[in-house]
Formats: sequence, structure tokens, C-alpha cells
Amino acid sequence: MQNSDFPDSLILKLKQAEVLRYGENPHQGGALYLNPDDKRPGVATARKIQGKELSYNNLQDADTAFECVAEFDEPACVIVKHMNPCGVAVGESVHEAYLRAFACDKVSAFGGIVALNSKLTAVLATELVQIFLEVVIAPDAEEDALRILSAKPNVRVLLTGGMPDPAQKRLTMRSIAGGILVQNADDMVFDGEVKTVTKRAPTAEELSDMMFAFTVCKHVKSNAIIYAKNGATVGIGAGQMSRIVSAKIAAMKAEEGNISLKGSVMASDAFFPFPDCVEEAARVGATAIIQPGGSLKDQDSIDAADKANIAMVTTGIRHFRH
Repeated sequence: MQNSDFPDSLILKLKQAEVLRYGENPHQGGALYLNPDDKRPGVATARKIQGKELSYNNLQDADTAFECVAEFDEPACVIVKHMNPCGVAVGESVHEAYLRAFACDKVSAFGGIVALNSKLTAVLATELVQIFLEVVIAPDAEEDALRILSAKPNVRVLLTGGMPDPAQKRLTMRSIAGGILVQNADDMVFDGEVKTVTKRAPTAEELSDMMFAFTVCKHVKSNAIIYAKNGATVGIGAGQMSRIVSAKIAAMKAEEGNISLKGSVMASDAFFPFPDCVEEAARVGATAIIQPGGSLKDQDSIDAADKANIAMVTTGIRHFRH
């Protein structure tokens, strides 16, 4: 962190792009302003191919989805509802990635945002028109895909022309009464190697899934618990005041979708103050856990993991998201 990142005076030169139909709710006004100096590909500057006017909530949700899907090098899909991913997956193609992301939570995907990190194909478009979606955002699309999506003229289809760089050094801002909070963007997932803290080290497959799940955690509202298996989320618990409740919600969502968590891994955006989340992971059949570590009671969670023969690694980096 450099003091030079935060000048004594901060002058924003923004230009109004459009007045929105309303803000977060119909009784609130809203508008979109653009920063002419910000060339980051994303929803604000995307080319809209078709669809209804973008709402305030559409813009926020699409931004969340697109920033998350940009984390992955392989073909990936992120489905977002109310600023939280409800399904994330990688695959051999974006079509496969979408099917695997959609399988995580088919109910929440209804009325959601679908974000891709590679060209939208006609094969995938055929799947997308089967459900109600608000927005589809991708860097590019096949002409046949656009033709297929035109059968759903209200769906907003956005093409960005490129992907944002998750590691780009930049500032983020949020207004509070009387001022603006400014911080460096959360521009990393890991900071060096993870550390195995249990008697059993993770297998290569478990480690791969843990890296995937912790990456997803970065984009889920705190307290965040993710279950993942074979490069796809299989349970997501988001935005709860208690971490154990997020863990229970993630398991409940998986059960509702008839998804087994046996052989999955658990990821947490912050450390475990108690061993209850480890015990919950063991109950549902997870075999490995990734978490930042740093609690005064880390050993309690490590002991619980050892008792259940769960491999645990710590990252040393937290990903709170409010």
C-alpha cells in the first residue's frame, strides 16, 4: 500500500452516460456515469446488442459476474443473482462451463446474469434461451448465437470486446454519509504458496478444487462458504452474519438440488474462529478445506480437521466482501 495511491485531493471527472429508469428500487432515481480515463472492459462500456434498458441492478449484477469470470484462464461461466454468484464453473468449452454452473443452483439462476470469459457460441445460446435471464455478457459472440438469442428480445446481450485484468492496480470507491471510502482493489487471490497445516496433505485434485473455490470466494459476499468439486461450485453460502450459517446454507442448497457434497472441498473467505465449520464440512463429506488462517483458535480447527482426516491449507490472505 502506497500513500501515493491516495492523494490529498481526489477529483472525479465523470460524464453522464444515461439516466436509468430508476435506482435500486422504483422510488429511487438512478443514472450511469462514465470515467473517460478508465479503459477497463466491462458492463459500463459494453456494446448492447439487444434487450430492454439496463437497470441499476442489472449493471451491478453484470459487473459482479464479469469481474468474477475474468479470474479464470480456461473457459468459464458465472451466474449471478443479487450481487452473489449462484453458480461458477470451468470446462472444456463455455457450453460445458455453463451447464456445470447452472447445475449448482437451477432455482436461483432464474432471472439471473450469465457471464462468460470467451466467445458466446450458438450451442450455448440454444441453452440460454431455455430459461429466463436478465443479462448475458461476454467478450464476443458468434453471429449464429446472436440470432438464436434474438428469439428472446428482452434479454440484454452485452459484448465487451475484451476481458478485464483481475491483477490490474486500481482504486475502488464507495460513498458514505459525508464522504467517499477509497481503497486499492482486491487484485489478488493468493499471495504466495498455500500452507498445509494438517497431518494429511491435499491430493492434486483437492488442491486444484481448493484454488478454484477460494477464487470464487473472493467474489461472494461475506461471510462466504463455497463447496466445489471438479472445477464447479456445488454449494454456495453467502452474506450471513455467522460463518457456520453460511456453511449450513451452502449444504442446504446442495441438498435441495440433489447434489452430493461427498468428495467436495470447502473454501472460506476468512478464518474460522471455531471448529464448527470444519465439523460441518466433515458431516457433509467434504475432504479438504482452504481458508486464510490467522485465528487465535486456528489449532482447534486444525485438530477437528485431523480428527476427520480432512486436509486443510491456509492462504494467509483474506477476502472479505461487503
